[in-house]
Amino acid sequence: MHIAILTLTFSLPGCGSLKEKRQRMGGLHARFGNTPSVAVCESGGRARHDASEWTFVIVGLSKREVESQCSQIEEKLEWIVDARVMNVEREFV
Repeated sequence: MHIAILTLTFSLPGCGSLKEKRQRMGGLHARFGNTPSVAVCESGGRARHDASEWTFVIVGLSKREVESQCSQIEEKLEWIVDARVMNVEREFV
């Protein structure tokens, strides 16, 4: 069993409220939380409307499978959120 922790930090320039932040982040929990091998949560910046940090925990049978899923998540995030990715961290446990 292989586990990766993928943490992404986002900047939301021009975002004026927490409601707008939720709209711009596009329901990440609903999109990725339904996948059995992925757990997701907003792990930082919850009270800030101009920034957000999201953590994904990915589990798989092989490191290659987990790495592939991390890359897919990163790629999808670039298309579905209206925010700038400021930092990406991958940690294998």
